[in-house]
Amino acid sequence: MASDDTAPRTDLTGPLRGTELEKSVLESLDALEHALTLKPLSDNRFQATNERDRFGRIFGGQLLAQAVYAASRTVDTHAPHSLHAYFVQTGASDTPVDIAVDAVRDGRSMATRQATIAQGDRTLLTAMVSFHTNASEPELDHQWPQVPAPEEMPLLQHWVHRVPAQLRAHAQNWIDVPPALEMRIAEPTNFLGGRQTPGPRSHWMRLPRPVADEPALHTALLAYASDYLLLDMALRNHPHPTDYASIGAVSLDHSLWLHRPVRFDQWHLYTQHAVAISGHRALIRGTIRDAVGHTVASTSQEVLIRPIPGRIPD
Repeated sequence: MASDDTAPRTDLTGPLRGTELEKSVLESLDALEHALTLKPLSDNRFQATNERDRFGRIFGGQLLAQAVYAASRTVDTHAPHSLHAYFVQTGASDTPVDIAVDAVRDGRSMATRQATIAQGDRTLLTAMVSFHTNASEPELDHQWPQVPAPEEMPLLQHWVHRVPAQLRAHAQNWIDVPPALEMRIAEPTNFLGGRQTPGPRSHWMRLPRPVADEPALHTALLAYASDYLLLDMALRNHPHPTDYASIGAVSLDHSLWLHRPVRFDQWHLYTQHAVAISGHRALIRGTIRDAVGHTVASTSQEVLIRPIPGRIPD
């Protein structure tokens, strides 16, 4: 049974500041920033901790953030413009990760790095990160999605209180151990009991407090946030009934293109849409815009969705 996302939302919208949820979101951001405090081991080799455990494994967005941040530590003059990563294996949140960055190329205006994140002999993520010194040019105008202002949308966690009973234990994790973000969305996600329906979906996101004025850090935190809700979009658009009790779903890879500098402690709108769903795989794309409509980044992710034997819904 889906949650009643057509009910009036006056009881859902509200501020994050001054709430118990804000304290927990800030704790998550503190832990994520600590996970981005890289301990040098040797040349271009680092060790790092993990953010708070929410899924029983390391969240892929954390690995993306660590990969681009570690790679940025090895490049002096260029800023990252793209990341192409593969999620190879899941990692344990209670075990530090080792990050190895290999210099593939250093040119006058571009540089390329390969970043590998592992726990022991288990590779968790491998990524190519490309850097470029970009000149300022006029931007192509894009159509701005018609969505409410962020303050007019419910917090993601507000939908937790309306989830069906069978999803409450899982949904409570988004309050107890929330993402290191303020996220506002006009409908419940699939994992919070939302309806399956085709078409794009947008949500607002930003850090819950200012962070250091360091471009590489803001880029890394954007990479972290870019991994949220893409897999959920595959389930939302799937032509067959899906729920978290009957399917196994994982992200296979993730691409991020950075078009302009980002200040991620300000509002950004993330619009996602399903490109293709074929067999057990789905491709989701996204566009991230700042509050005045500039396109900051683009994303693409392929996910794997497989039914669990004996648990296929009617």
